[in-house]
Amino acid sequence: MQSSEEYPSELMFALYPTAASEHLSPALLSKARALAAEHENVSKQLGEGFSINLAKKLGQLSATVYALREWDQLKESHRELDDLLRDPAADSELRALAAEDLQHSTDQLARASQSLTASLVPQHPFAHLPCLIEIRPGAGGSEAALFAADLLRMYRAYCARNRLRCSLIKYEDAEGAADPIGSDLPLAEAILEVESEGAYDMLRCEAGVHRVQRVPATESKGRTHTSAASVLVLPSFPGADEKQGEAGDINDSSNDYYIDPKEVRTEVMKARGSGGQHVNTTDSAIRLTHLPTKTVVSIQDQRSQSRNRDKAWKLLRSRLAQSRREAREEEMLQMRRSVVGVAKVGRGDKIRTYNWSQQRVTDHRSGFSVHDLNDVIGGGDTLAKVMESVRNWSLEQEVKALIVGEDRIES
Repeated sequence: MQSSEEYPSELMFALYPTAASEHLSPALLSKARALAAEHENVSKQLGEGFSINLAKKLGQLSATVYALREWDQLKESHRELDDLLRDPAADSELRALAAEDLQHSTDQLARASQSLTASLVPQHPFAHLPCLIEIRPGAGGSEAALFAADLLRMYRAYCARNRLRCSLIKYEDAEGAADPIGSDLPLAEAILEVESEGAYDMLRCEAGVHRVQRVPATESKGRTHTSAASVLVLPSFPGADEKQGEAGDINDSSNDYYIDPKEVRTEVMKARGSGGQHVNTTDSAIRLTHLPTKTVVSIQDQRSQSRNRDKAWKLLRSRLAQSRREAREEEMLQMRRSVVGVAKVGRGDKIRTYNWSQQRVTDHRSGFSVHDLNDVIGGGDTLAKVMESVRNWSLEQEVKALIVGEDRIES
């Protein structure tokens, strides 16, 4: 994590208001008041006639309005206590009571500053959706494949502990077999769907390259090897037989999930694997190729061709939606790097290291380390703490970008 010396003073007030609780970044405060004015205007329009879009907009603005109202009240209370303490003509007893109340007021104002700042960060447009977790081994040969399998078990255990519905929608070993129970071969690819609402917002912090340092079971000389596995977290779009909800109409070309069927090549083939009923005897496997982006998706897990087709389309939509979202964010990321030197940590970067000999897990974004690796790999509370540290770190980066953007608008 960056040190306090790297942040401008107004950013320190926004991110760490306990250090100077009566302060809030002028840029953020100005944005909050502008949103409050917009909230008032939308309320007037709704009074003249109901509109679903206006009602939705009003709900989105309400959190900032309530947070700003609380901040203004606490700010005024804090100012009155401070004035009373500075007034030499004030009654000594009143000044003593004010001194006692000042620390409590300072703490309340600090929390209100944090709440107001957090309310200004726009919610990720896919935050409400379920998600897909794609896991693939990277450098390191069979040890990387074993570690990828460890990560798959970790996320399944985490979902079970936190009552998140999940299902394995794709599993392939080195020979293309789709049976995770019957195969002893190294994992080549696994896709876990976490079906609970809001899973994407909870788990998107896991996207990136995970590195492991340990002595492989096949290592005769006891040397520590370093391997890696990649984790990609995608928003999961509802299937054809599910409600679309806030994801919108997939036939709308402006929707992130829209795909022109004419731009997709469909191939039907026999499933690969180690035998069994229907395997290698029916054309049930589906491969889709999105021609403009060369994105390829293949599914063979189900015996039914139609079910494999539905899964393939769902996965293709999710991958393309994520890609389109990242493309829109790139301009802001470039601005953030150039102005405040914040590097993007994406799926091509090492985000976390699991060191078996030290029983240590370190997240390289938040700088947070724990020494209970077994509980992390078991999907326990320690993993939840690591993930929470990353979410807090991400919020800080969003606030930094928000301040930079507001300052540029004002200038």
